[in-house]
Amino acid sequence: MKNLLTLKYWFTLRPEPLSSQANWLFIATVLLLILLSAIFLWLKMKPGLYRTIFKKLYNFSLGNAVIGLLFLFFNYENATFFSARFWLLAWLLLMIVWLISILKELKRIPAKKRQISQEQVYKKYLP
Repeated sequence: MKNLLTLKYWFTLRPEPLSSQANWLFIATVLLLILLSAIFLWLKMKPGLYRTIFKKLYNFSLGNAVIGLLFLFFNYENATFFSARFWLLAWLLLMIVWLISILKELKRIPAKKRQISQEQVYKKYLP
């Protein structure tokens, strides 16, 4: 656990392989992303107001599952540069930024609901 807090652990270009527990956790994370992408694929087919959110979550989970599989491959093959730990940090930051953009889109949905209800009230009086 002390290694996680050192710069040498995160920025060495010849990292040691992941421990078995970390490797299994990484595999479980990738499998969870694949499962979530299947669920969001099913949900994005349904019509509704949340369809765009499900499309974005599908793209998020599928894209990150592919990136995770690439990182697992590079770690398995002991590719020196591509299995470096700073790539995992960059991937984590990318995931956080991507989720924040999805959450911003999710905050816009109540305004869209109000607009749709106002349009329905307006259309009710049109011939």
